[in-house]
Amino acid sequence: MLKLYRDPILCLSLHALILITFSQFSYESEARLHHHKDKDIPHPIQELVSQPPLSPNPNDPSQSPSPSQDSDHEVVYNVRHYGAVGNGVTDDTEPFKKAWDSACSNNNNNTVSVLLVPYGFTFMIHSTIFTGPCRSYQYFQVDGTIVPRDGPNSWPSGLNKRQWLVFYRVNGMALKGVGVIDGRGQTWWDLPCKPHRNVNKTAHAGPCESPAALRFFMSSNLFVESLSIKNSPQVHLKFDECHVVHINLLRIISPSSSPNTDGIHIENSNSVEIYNSVISNGDDCVSIGSGSYDIDVRNLTCGPGGHGISIGSLGDNNSRACVSNVTVRDSVIKFSDNGVRIKTWQGGSGSVSGVTFDNIHMDTVRNPIIIDQYYCTAKSCANKTSAVYVNDIVYQSIKGTYDIRSPPMHFGCSNNVPCTNLTLSDIELLPSKGETDVDPFCWNAYGITDEVSVPSISCLKSNPSTSLLGGLSGKCGSP
Repeated sequence: MLKLYRDPILCLSLHALILITFSQFSYESEARLHHHKDKDIPHPIQELVSQPPLSPNPNDPSQSPSPSQDSDHEVVYNVRHYGAVGNGVTDDTEPFKKAWDSACSNNNNNTVSVLLVPYGFTFMIHSTIFTGPCRSYQYFQVDGTIVPRDGPNSWPSGLNKRQWLVFYRVNGMALKGVGVIDGRGQTWWDLPCKPHRNVNKTAHAGPCESPAALRFFMSSNLFVESLSIKNSPQVHLKFDECHVVHINLLRIISPSSSPNTDGIHIENSNSVEIYNSVISNGDDCVSIGSGSYDIDVRNLTCGPGGHGISIGSLGDNNSRACVSNVTVRDSVIKFSDNGVRIKTWQGGSGSVSGVTFDNIHMDTVRNPIIIDQYYCTAKSCANKTSAVYVNDIVYQSIKGTYDIRSPPMHFGCSNNVPCTNLTLSDIELLPSKGETDVDPFCWNAYGITDEVSVPSISCLKSNPSTSLLGGLSGKCGSP
């Protein structure tokens, strides 16, 4: 659906087999493309884009590397040839940086640079920024395992504790493979400042910075496919100021009790596709932040655990937030606190508009459909008159079961800035236990609904005044 804007000879087809040649050659003559085996490294499997990632089996001869169909040649930069040990204990940061710098500076015409993290090894690297722009298209091929130093006490002094692996100003890159990026988050989650550690869920004072596992910043034309990302100290995968992003076949896993471990977070980014992935974590499955537009989410499984698929939170600290043209479809959310959610702080400004949630199955979800314009993480937040305007939201074919502790639909809109043009059709939400339905909740919400929806939605208001709509229009304008 999205087109990669790079040299046509390097273009990838989403419906074709993407095969990577893992050629091995000496450190000194790497750019000469001599193809032979490194005897101490098992072959990584080739991946099939149309199928979920499988467990690697290096002994299967049918899974041996095949020549690339996307360029004349691939220049492979194996991190082991740059001195990486891969025993999970030795610091391999510098070999990774040297391999990246070599791959990024490759200017051989009609070649793709492949930074290879080989199967069968565990590489420990500390907080690192891989910087572009690069002279060729980059494959960062992770077939082994990458881990950070274990916990905040072993984090090197002076290094950023808010991010671990960062790709900055890279235009044209695929991060993929059959390997694992393991954030070793447990000791970060156990910091006394994390509220979940205490019975009364209050945080203790003290340093509380925790790194996001993977961050793409100011980058474009990105593929992230087939990896397993697990146990991030904070957000697993983050895109900030990125353009044209395709995410496919990811497996993101952390315990349901792990705090702030969003699966995929998007902010100030556009033209993003998130497809065919499984996310089970302790916070939002996917979170869409301010400045994001043209987002397409399809065929996700969220849960068990987590907080569902969220737009927001938006408007914190009286900020202006704009989100538009978001579609979430053909997905499953199970055993989660929320299903599809829009959350905004009081006092913000801007708007959320042009959002469609279509064909979503809920399995024992506490808040299957929720708009919360009173989002607050403190014990209480003061009422404010301004708010992010929520308009033109479609809920279509939302079915399944809900946890009766909360209403199946909750539209808690601002006193002064109502939610408008809410459209609900083909809704069928039943209690997961018992036979007693819980009525939907509406506050200052305007919209229309099918008469046959289950449960009946009679609390929406209709036909807001023209003067009201006129005062709310143009909150953000075109992206």
